[in-house]
Amino acid sequence: MTTSSIAKPMKALAERVVAHAPAGAEFATSIPGLSLSRFDAPTQPSGYLLEPSVCVVLQGSKCVLVGDEEHTYEAGQFFVTAIDLPLIARIERASPSAPYVGLVLRIDKAQVARLVLEGELPAAPRQRPLGVIELGVLSVPVFRAAERLVDLILSEPENARMLGPLIEQELLFRLLSTECGPKLQELAGGRTRQIAQAIEWIKRNLTKRLRVDEISARAAMSASSFHHHFRSLTGSSPVQFQKRLRLNEARRLMFVEHSDAATAALAVGYESASQFSREYSRLFGAPPMRDMKRLNAIDPAPPS
Repeated sequence: MTTSSIAKPMKALAERVVAHAPAGAEFATSIPGLSLSRFDAPTQPSGYLLEPSVCVVLQGSKCVLVGDEEHTYEAGQFFVTAIDLPLIARIERASPSAPYVGLVLRIDKAQVARLVLEGELPAAPRQRPLGVIELGVLSVPVFRAAERLVDLILSEPENARMLGPLIEQELLFRLLSTECGPKLQELAGGRTRQIAQAIEWIKRNLTKRLRVDEISARAAMSASSFHHHFRSLTGSSPVQFQKRLRLNEARRLMFVEHSDAATAALAVGYESASQFSREYSRLFGAPPMRDMKRLNAIDPAPPS
């Protein structure tokens, strides 16, 4: 999947990250919005909310479930999201001798909008409808920009505040010229902003019953148009989206804050314990108590 010209430098970059990164964890860096991760073994599925980001795999492979779509991406590949998405992810290929190594850069929407409006961008190929997430193969220019960004935080952390934004801008510019460029450009679109505002409301009012007519009015859209654009951007209906957010948050409360299932269910808006257990099992593959035993036995950090 990787061009021969970047295979060796990509492996070398992964090795430099491994030398600095703790095993079995994602960690923040001195550049806001940029995190690196290293896992020495495959992980169990883990749910989390991913903000608009570019996610790059330098070594190993990772599987991501978005709505009903499952995607696997490997060393030399990346994916782009243009809106907050609840994901289920797991590391598929990793070992002590060849750990999974990845990076995630949260995308600055304003910066993308400026590049789209001010930059003379090369036409990005678009031969099919856009997906909820867009998978791409690292080009040499994209890899080199990512490499400089990682090397900056590993070798010159004292200069990251000044130089980091410049390299980030170059990386975004390069990405806008790839097959994933149209997905990034959605960040500058009016419909995406309207749906993003609706998602913010859902996140802030997680326990409230979701009425599509009310939230579509908040987004200044008709209910049918809102439902169509929401599904095209997130891969799920508004109600399904809220359900995934609730279940992910309940899982976090039980695993991180040690809440019991009944307390967690109530905290995220469930009135029926049996409904909570049923929907939890459907999403995570096991009822809450069994899932917590499994997670506590493995104790992974959520992969990103």
